[in-house]
Amino acid sequence: MDAATLVGQISPPLDNILSESLVREFLDIERRFVLGDWEPATLNGGQFAQIASRIIYHIDSGNLNRRKGVDECLAYVEDEKNANTHMFPHRRTALHLSRVLRTIYKFRSQRGAVHIDPDYTANEMDSTLIVSLSRWTVSEILRVFWKGSTADIAQVIREIVRFEVPAILVIDNKPLVLRTDCSVEEEILLLLHNAGEKGMTRTSIGQSVPKSAPDVTRALQKLLSSALRQAVKREDATYILTPNGTKRVLEELSQKLSLS
Repeated sequence: MDAATLVGQISPPLDNILSESLVREFLDIERRFVLGDWEPATLNGGQFAQIASRIIYHIDSGNLNRRKGVDECLAYVEDEKNANTHMFPHRRTALHLSRVLRTIYKFRSQRGAVHIDPDYTANEMDSTLIVSLSRWTVSEILRVFWKGSTADIAQVIREIVRFEVPAILVIDNKPLVLRTDCSVEEEILLLLHNAGEKGMTRTSIGQSVPKSAPDVTRALQKLLSSALRQAVKREDATYILTPNGTKRVLEELSQKLSLS
């Protein structure tokens, strides 16, 4: 699942341009967060809220306006005087989305992320909140407008959150870890993270890790072991990360995802 395929699954009825912008902004927030760059997640949350608000407004009102402000969009949806006609498929969902988007938008300004504030420094906890709220927003939009099976949504979220690892270069369809400070085990973890749900075969892993075959086998067996369970072999003979493996990549190897 890539960004273009995702957009195609929700637009129409969502506006294609707004959908592309929403996915692009969301992926940038996720990417920078994983790399430990806290400020963009907090600051870009405002842009994400703007785009999502226009999407919700468009569906709820039937009017497409790609420049309408967050407050104008959400005020129409919230409709405190009960004066508007609402076309969003699920009224309660629209209201929940509105409240979450207001939280994102207000939080990033009231914490000093918009204007220079000598008392504010972007931090992991603030960024975690914005990322979590943004991820929930995208999940809800997919839940309502996804054209495929709703059972696939969890996998879709995992796929779009995963991004191409900057430290990996693909040449002739063969991914290579460019960092030289990774163990064999770490290289395999980064490669499997980069592969996502598609996974990798034992042959492709061996071709991508420039170490001896026995070293690669031992590292892979360790990742598969009951002690770690950070990777698993599927019936089609491909290897993918388990949630344990993903957690290790994001918590322990985040600095090795980039080249710097």
